[in-house]
Amino acid sequence: MFFQYCLGGLIIGMLYALIALGYTMVYGIVELINFAHGDLFMLGTFMALTLLSLMGISVSTAGEISTSKAALAIAVMMIVVPLFCATLNVAVDKVVYRPLRSAPKLAPLVSAIGVSFCFMNIGLFWNAAVYEDGRAVPAASQRAFPNIVSNENILERSSPVEEAVTTAKSDKSDSAKDSKSKPTIKAKEESKFRITWKDAMVIAVTIPSMIFLTWFVKFTQTGKAMRATAQNPTAARLMGINVDRVIATTFLIGGALGGVGSVTYALYINTTSYQVGFQNGLYAFTAAVLGGIGNIPGAVLGGIIIGLVRSLGSAYIDEKWTSAFVFAILILILVFRPTGLLGSRTREKV
Repeated sequence: MFFQYCLGGLIIGMLYALIALGYTMVYGIVELINFAHGDLFMLGTFMALTLLSLMGISVSTAGEISTSKAALAIAVMMIVVPLFCATLNVAVDKVVYRPLRSAPKLAPLVSAIGVSFCFMNIGLFWNAAVYEDGRAVPAASQRAFPNIVSNENILERSSPVEEAVTTAKSDKSDSAKDSKSKPTIKAKEESKFRITWKDAMVIAVTIPSMIFLTWFVKFTQTGKAMRATAQNPTAARLMGINVDRVIATTFLIGGALGGVGSVTYALYINTTSYQVGFQNGLYAFTAAVLGGIGNIPGAVLGGIIIGLVRSLGSAYIDEKWTSAFVFAILILILVFRPTGLLGSRTREKV
């Protein structure tokens, strides 16, 4: 079961990493902690829920739809929701953050908190606007998300364990039963390891997204412009780089990743609420700081570490202590390595 808990932690950690990349990219370019990013993720889950509602898929009918319709619904969500989140993120940058570029750092930080509260209240009204099975729901209630991805174990289909158990049961001799009881129990224990289609979905979405982002930043012209802007915006302007466009592209990519994460999270967890962005955004921000904020591999590493700590802490200690463990580890890391696990020390420019 240890490996099962590790798999669960790895999957949750990947979801945190997708959200953390939005934090770390924006901070790496403009040194802004975009606290509204978690609530942007929340709005993405409501957009996905709205799309399913428009397609006639609800909690009660999710189990009756065909595989092709489920695949079409996932494809539509994976296209529309990232576009929605990316557009909203760029609009917020243009309207709220860009006028405050040269302001003291506290001004955009407070503005980000204000945008976060605005998004949260939009989610509160949106929750009530989407009907569930033809009826309205309370605005502050937690919403069930249609379960259109199977939770079956991929490893069950050709399992030699089941054949061993069946053979043991067919032997009617008492002595044979006694002699085979322990191996059979052991076989059953070994067969408890599960890799579900939902786990495979998370892996199939997050790993290519992270590889694509790494390739984009390292090897494309826009990625080079991003790195130049992050290193020295003034020098980047002197070299002819449109810094405002680079920053807008960063918000675009961060918002799109948040949209992909919101769809994947909703399909995996099958629940959402107007407050879901606060908790997951907090863990994602912690992951970004833990790995080294502004560092893309660090955000991924931090997300995976937090996912593993939460999963193993819940399994072997107690669920209510997991948050304390996560932030205790964060404090210890920052005490002995203030730049995070993969962050590099830089001189403060004055």
